[in-house]
Amino acid sequence: MSVAAAPRSRRPAWRDELAPYTVPRVGRSVLDLATSVVPYLGLSVLMYFSLGVSYWLTLLIAVPAAGFLLRTYIIFHDCTHGSLLPSKQANTWVGRALGLVVFSPFSSWRHNHAVHHATAGDLERRGVGDVPTLTVAEYRAMPWRKRLGYRLFRNPLIMFGLGPLLAMVILPRLPSSASRPRLRRSIVLTDIGLVIVIGLLCWLIGWREYLLIQAPTAMIAGSIGVWLFYVQHQFEDTYWQNTEEWSYADAALQGSSYLKLPKVLQFFTANIGLHHVHHLSARIPNYNLQRAHDDNEICHDVPTLTLWDGLKTVRLKLWDEDQGRLVTFADARPR
Repeated sequence: MSVAAAPRSRRPAWRDELAPYTVPRVGRSVLDLATSVVPYLGLSVLMYFSLGVSYWLTLLIAVPAAGFLLRTYIIFHDCTHGSLLPSKQANTWVGRALGLVVFSPFSSWRHNHAVHHATAGDLERRGVGDVPTLTVAEYRAMPWRKRLGYRLFRNPLIMFGLGPLLAMVILPRLPSSASRPRLRRSIVLTDIGLVIVIGLLCWLIGWREYLLIQAPTAMIAGSIGVWLFYVQHQFEDTYWQNTEEWSYADAALQGSSYLKLPKVLQFFTANIGLHHVHHLSARIPNYNLQRAHDDNEICHDVPTLTLWDGLKTVRLKLWDEDQGRLVTFADARPR
């Protein structure tokens, strides 16, 4: 019998406890859109006019613009979970529109992210929607060229510098022949939409001006976004298990971090730092995550990181199955 069809008595208690928080409020969701997309577009226009004053001023404005672009991306992410609005169709159409703002195909991204939620922390199902992570044994068994490639990939300058360009701009543009037709169509239609939108903007303001505005904003937002995604599951005492020992609830509560950020950063990241709650119940809108955490004891005994703790996690590279923790390359050297 499936979980969905299981008697209420057999459902985990936390499902019923978190159910009230999964109900979206239309007014609050519209406010989310108004405090993300609108400021981002407004600041982008301001950046255009600042080009005639000083490009340093343009770059200064790019910082808050990137914050609102990041917030827009997380609102888009809520749409893919069907948690922003009560209607599935409304989530889909708003998500598709936001996909053009954040350069992401809605249906394809939704599929990959759903796989991530269903497999996070499962050693035997790595590779879709997660940060590629090797075990110590896998790393030692590799030829030196592949070890070098992995080292380069896990270098912070590559991961958070070139990574956003790859993850947000290049890879989402490329449909895979192995993907379902519906997912390939999502990518192709989004690409066509982006060609039209970007082409129109370049015609109106010039391609140089477009790049001078869009490039720094996207790079700042992308770097922070990749780091946020990284730190949500890549910390020392995270959770990895083989499939037969893997548990959805344990992966959510032990393998997803509670990143406690200052309130202003919590606003720009739309509460995604409460990632343990989000993985436990992805249908909770971002604005209900804090309340769900505060009200439910099951959410309290979870890995909690400060901003500084999160920054320090970038030195962790490999999963040590013997010690049950992420370790640095130095820690993984044979002794």
